[in-house]
Amino acid sequence: MTKDSIILSPGPNFRTAMVLAILTDVLQLAVFPVFVAGAMSPADDILDFGVAAILVRLLGWHWEFLPSFVGKLVPGVDLVPFWTLAVANVYRKSKRIAQSQEEVREPARELKGSQHS
Repeated sequence: MTKDSIILSPGPNFRTAMVLAILTDVLQLAVFPVFVAGAMSPADDILDFGVAAILVRLLGWHWEFLPSFVGKLVPGVDLVPFWTLAVANVYRKSKRIAQSQEEVREPARELKGSQHS
């Protein structure tokens, strides 16, 4: 392993966000069946506003959070674990971006090494 290598692992913010998303989706699906009312449930709306704010604080703003929030307001559609899917998609995208940045660095290292030959 070189000093320029990058290790991709979910940081504490991603882990915290994923645990929060999973717990919220489980809470909305299993523990509080009153949340099935979607936009008609003020408790569900308060929970979704809070989760959205915490996820944005942990991971920054990502467009994946907007459909998740809107989907949670639609009765019936809110049974899909949108928060978990959104956080997983944000992690997938950040991993792909980090890998593409690493691929850009590789040719630069190879060029730098060949100049000394």
